[in-house]
Amino acid sequence: MDNIKLSYYEFLDGLSDEDRELLRVFFREFDLNFSLSKAEKRAFRQDFEEAITVLCERGASVREACERLSLTNLGGFYARPSIAWFPLDDAAKIYPICLEHGLQNNFRISVYFKEEVVPEILQMALTFTIKRFPGFSTSLKKGFFWHYLDAVKKRFPVEEERDAPCQPIKVSISGSSSFRIMYYRNRMSAEFFHILTDGTGASVFVKALAGEYLRLLGINSADEDGDLIDIHETPTKEELENAFVKVEKAATGSGFVDKSSLQMSGKLSSARPCRVLHFKMNKDKLHEAAKRHGVTVTVYLLAKMFLATSAACDELTGDINIQLPVNMRKFYQTKTLRNFAMFTGIKIPIDKISDTDELFSEIVRQMEEKTSKEKMHEMITAAVNIVSSIRYIPLVIKAPVAKLVYGFIGENIYTTTLSNLGIVKMPKEYSEHIESMDFCLGAPLLNRLACAVVTFGDITTFSVTKMTPDPTFEEKMYKYLSDDGIEIKVEGSEYYAH
Repeated sequence: MDNIKLSYYEFLDGLSDEDRELLRVFFREFDLNFSLSKAEKRAFRQDFEEAITVLCERGASVREACERLSLTNLGGFYARPSIAWFPLDDAAKIYPICLEHGLQNNFRISVYFKEEVVPEILQMALTFTIKRFPGFSTSLKKGFFWHYLDAVKKRFPVEEERDAPCQPIKVSISGSSSFRIMYYRNRMSAEFFHILTDGTGASVFVKALAGEYLRLLGINSADEDGDLIDIHETPTKEELENAFVKVEKAATGSGFVDKSSLQMSGKLSSARPCRVLHFKMNKDKLHEAAKRHGVTVTVYLLAKMFLATSAACDELTGDINIQLPVNMRKFYQTKTLRNFAMFTGIKIPIDKISDTDELFSEIVRQMEEKTSKEKMHEMITAAVNIVSSIRYIPLVIKAPVAKLVYGFIGENIYTTTLSNLGIVKMPKEYSEHIESMDFCLGAPLLNRLACAVVTFGDITTFSVTKMTPDPTFEEKMYKYLSDDGIEIKVEGSEYYAH
């Protein structure tokens, strides 16, 4: 197939009368499904026209294309006006306030297909998927005391990627969304402002979107393992709940206040981020290396990060503190797709960091203590108490107060971060068309870098979002992992999409 795409009307000219009649009936029904402005409706219609043309160019019949793109996939979502709104969950309430201090907490999940992305089909996949995630089909608004999410019914465009990952999302523009979907070659990326969801909720969305994209391309899956959410089911109240307030308060709340930690010594870059690197490793080789030390993959990577961080820091005394998000769903049953994670810090004095088993033992000891249900319960209690303490302060003066009350806004408490999304699964039929995934965090303000890891299929990807051109950390990580027999393929650069 050549790269010259037919316009929809050129495509129509080559059809039989029977096929043209099929499309006439299809678009007559189209008008009943959109209660939107003429401009919005026109844009949606163009999406359908382009998708039908592309599917037929790829070998589908007109009837088959219409069946895959059936208007029933819309579920009446755009035929009803927007009336819902959603208060932010207790973890999300601080994020819009952080904007006034120059920080937007973003993160990104990418799927690498085995073929180049077809943007017209990805656009339709997003249009069909978004109805299942009403908390994402929203725009950030200012209330008197807190920000909130206002439901919007509009076209959410997919974009060709042209910049470094996790650039600020312009949430202040009226009607703007707090996520975006992009593509570049064979990569589909979803970026989220943390007010919407955490990594777990985002991965549910990304899997659903990737699955719908592949379905529209003609790949069918029985999903016998239940790895995908059904985008045609009605969203449940539990998926939208603020799970924090359902947790009974502990006797005490603690965990947010700490002293400053060491920072890596590289000069901060004006570009944000200045580089994103992906270390792609064989999952089994990584697991074997961790098993030789009798630890989990997370503990193993933390140990290598402590060694690499200490090499990238010129200070001789002080603590290196690595922030570790903890998914609270493992302690409390909930179906929420919103934020439900807390965090802790694994802290070791720089002069005590050495490439010995004692380092693994100390990390294990701290993780067992600090990520226990009891400690996490205390942190949830502290978070809920903080929200309550500034609840009735008007938003216009809340930002400076919140900065004082939420001591964790100061990144100086931590040296860096490791966020492990874990193993992401897809149905077998879809997995065969996906090479790998990656997960990366947005650029921090003060920390020189942030790390994230995800496993899909046979590949574990360790990603580094950098705020300094100093290569010490990644060079040391590469050496320490390679010395343990792990082969690494490094991807990414300053010019991430070019």
